[in-house]
Amino acid sequence: MAKGARLPRERSGGWVWFAASIFYPLCRLLAKRINKGTTLPARGPVILVMNHISHLDPVYDSVFVHKQRRTPRFLAKASLWEKPFVGKVLTGTGQIPVFRGTMQARDSLKHASDALEQGGVVVVYPEGTITRDPDGWPMASRTGVGWMTLDNLDKDVLVLPCARWGTLSILDVYKKKYRIFPRARISTTIGEPVDLSKYKGLPVTNTLAREVTDLLMHKVMDLVGEIRGETPPADFYHYVKPKPAPKPAPEAEKT
Repeated sequence: MAKGARLPRERSGGWVWFAASIFYPLCRLLAKRINKGTTLPARGPVILVMNHISHLDPVYDSVFVHKQRRTPRFLAKASLWEKPFVGKVLTGTGQIPVFRGTMQARDSLKHASDALEQGGVVVVYPEGTITRDPDGWPMASRTGVGWMTLDNLDKDVLVLPCARWGTLSILDVYKKKYRIFPRARISTTIGEPVDLSKYKGLPVTNTLAREVTDLLMHKVMDLVGEIRGETPPADFYHYVKPKPAPKPAPEAEKT
């Protein structure tokens, strides 16, 4: 191949191009993009570990990956497949359902490993949902990405931390705020590959999965700090779901 020539785009299919036809114009309409740092490799399996601050993240992150001529595979909650038409798009574009709290929970990791064996890019939001940190920093994460990473250490999978900032200024569901104009500025940066060789050959346990998860997310948090020009907190925010208010006692029957 001639010097400077681009490799052919990774095969994707009609559903990916259908989604791209919607996502690309939407992204251009709502924000200006700034991408910097390490780029994705043209070929080979990649786990892209990212922060999650807005429902718009998958839109911008999928375009970010697709513009680098790769096809993103996201792990997403299985309930999305129940929505009319959305489920067809998710299946057609090769996304991976996550069945939380069920016997099928491990199936998502198996499907992710299958995608990696085929040389794909798997995008993971380890927090599992939009961060509850009041300042938008990553919160304590689930250990799925740790298990996935450890399960694939012997397959030469590239593990890349990645941070994106700016989508929260467009759509903030917790504060019920959205803004279309003026256009936001969205920055995305990929860090250097994480060296996990010291974990090879070790028995995979919950403790080890937690250690790897926190290691990866600290690198993501550092990247978020670089984009924001701020020093990140030393530890992750731990969200505790409020307990529902107790039901009032029934009134005594009148006699």
